Amino acid sequence: MAVQPYKVHVPDSVLEDLKARLARTRWPDEIPGSGWDYGSNLDYIKELVEYWRTDFDWRKQEEAINQWSHFTTDVEGLNIHFVHERGKGPNPIPLIITHGWPSTFFEILKVIAPLTDPASHGGNAEDSFDVVVPSMPGYGFSSLTTERGMNPAKVGDLWAKLMRDNLGYSRFAAQGGDWGASVTARLGFAYPDEVMGIHVTSASGVVAASHTGEGMAPLTEREQQHMENREQWQQAEGGYSHIQGTKPQTLSYGLNDSPAGLAAWIVEKFRTWSDCNGDVESKYTKDELLTTVTIYWVTGTINSSTRLYYESRRNPLSPGRGEKMKVPSAIAVFPHEISRPPREWAERAYDLKRWTEMPRGGHFAAMEEPGLLVEDIRAFFRDLRN
Repeated sequence: MAVQPYKVHVPDSVLEDLKARLARTRWPDEIPGSGWDYGSNLDYIKELVEYWRTDFDWRKQEEAINQWSHFTTDVEGLNIHFVHERGKGPNPIPLIITHGWPSTFFEILKVIAPLTDPASHGGNAEDSFDVVVPSMPGYGFSSLTTERGMNPAKVGDLWAKLMRDNLGYSRFAAQGGDWGASVTARLGFAYPDEVMGIHVTSASGVVAASHTGEGMAPLTEREQQHMENREQWQQAEGGYSHIQGTKPQTLSYGLNDSPAGLAAWIVEKFRTWSDCNGDVESKYTKDELLTTVTIYWVTGTINSSTRLYYESRRNPLSPGRGEKMKVPSAIAVFPHEISRPPREWAERAYDLKRWTEMPRGGHFAAMEEPGLLVEDIRAFFRDLRN
């Protein structure tokens, strides 16, 4: 359980191979004038790939990433990578933040400094946190998964051990979005004596699985509309989830072999799921998008990352029927999030103390609207510090 310092470094040979593959991309055809209607737009992906090949500087991004304190440690036989930054304040709260898909720990980096050192970022030193940002198993620089069953509940259990046994925190807070919200929910449900509170940007599927149907309170009109909206979204946008939840291995041969294909698969989600009005670069730079894609490429983790969908389908996150979380909870609702349930939906399962409807932003809140997210996290945990 020793914690070892870690430095991100990709061998030159891997980067050279990447550029060679980009130069040899075999491009598909496209219906003229179809834009993004059929998926990732050909002209944009060509532009992005050319930038990746000729102008993108991974070493510069690597240097920026390594300004943070990186570590690895063994948790149940898995080598887990994480960033750990100590708070600069009188009584920092330990806070573990979990990313989702197709994100990585890189998404979270923008919020670390204002959370650890609020006094230097427009806040009060008394709101500081010790921030831990792990890469989920099978993501980024953590171990690839080699056994069945690595679902969000299992990741939550690993995080509890990481915080308690490896880092020595007897009590801590948790935050997350996307799969990270499910992992965070697991921590809230399963570890009420250790978790002081959770903050998420979506109410996880635990609500639908355990708090609706026979014996539960009937759905309100707004909840019924939410269910209909969710089904419509699945029909229009959920193809990625279905293939990743049923045949991720088949998908992986193309995405793990073609960097252009990997970029098209990931960047389309950043465009669709963000509050960008169709212009993905109004929210993220090419360098930010390609740093995310490059992390997947150089670590060879697109297959292991998508397996989380397969495992979750077979073992969905679910507490006992009708069981309600015992730890205080906060949900920040960004208007362009994939799923935006009404408050009463979340109240079925969460001990909801704070519900914030944000003025802008989407799925990748920590990268897209870090200021809004940071302020909401600070405000919620402020009342739990005593």
